Amino acid sequence: MEAKTPVAPAKGGALVQSKIGGVKNAGLVILGCLVIAVCLFLFVFGAPGHFTLEDGSTPEGVSSMWFWDDAQGKYHPHDLIGTIFKGGIIVPVLQCLFLTVIVLSVERYIALRSAKGSGNIAKFVAAVKVKLEKNDIAGAQELCKKQKGSVAAVVSAALVRYEEMDKNTVLTKEQKVLALQKEVEEATAMEMPSLQQNLPIVATMTTLGTLVGLLGTVIGMIKSFQALSASGAPDSTELSTGISEALVNTAFGIGTGALAVISYNYFTNKIDNLTYAIDEIGFSIVQTFQATH
Repeated sequence: MEAKTPVAPAKGGALVQSKIGGVKNAGLVILGCLVIAVCLFLFVFGAPGHFTLEDGSTPEGVSSMWFWDDAQGKYHPHDLIGTIFKGGIIVPVLQCLFLTVIVLSVERYIALRSAKGSGNIAKFVAAVKVKLEKNDIAGAQELCKKQKGSVAAVVSAALVRYEEMDKNTVLTKEQKVLALQKEVEEATAMEMPSLQQNLPIVATMTTLGTLVGLLGTVIGMIKSFQALSASGAPDSTELSTGISEALVNTAFGIGTGALAVISYNYFTNKIDNLTYAIDEIGFSIVQTFQATH
């Protein structure tokens, strides 16, 4: 879903608008990922073809081993996919978290590419500075129209205010400078929510994924110790099932947490670079105005 986000109301000049696409309702993403995760767990990881019965045959008559009646015979996984299924009910929850991190990471990547604009930000900032030194506001606006993105949107809003202050004969120089600074700050503040959208959810997954994985690990170990504490010889099947559940959930939890940390830090760094560029060009606009008025 793509929305046009104006950085400021029109003030006598044409403003460049940032067009940052993005998912506005992350709850729907999580719900969709949960449905996909449950279907994968039941019908892909739990497909009968990944398991064998005690007599060496393949289970038949069910679409998923989740619906298998143990009275028909105990079953064992014969590959990694089947082993993941033995991880238990926590597995689809972890898969949901993992898929959510992937989807939101792709969404943020696309959104921040749009926010970056069509050209190199460093070159754009340098070119705008050159135009400002020549007092060529119209030329700077043209650069903003070509660049697009969040930085160009903030610069465009500041340039519109710059022209207004240039023509204003009522306010003092200090008041004009303050008005220009305020415009840059307001334009930046209006861009930030679109840039940071959904990142708090990714940050939450860094901890949530690890904790849910730990929960699955504890549940699996409890089953293992229950098998060991049974009277007589320990049930090797129950013991291995518990250990499998513990290790599978541990792996998924660590994987989810690691991916979320990498994703969050990567996109935070991208946003910081955009913010630094906005601060730099905003400072240049204000300084130019002070020096020339």
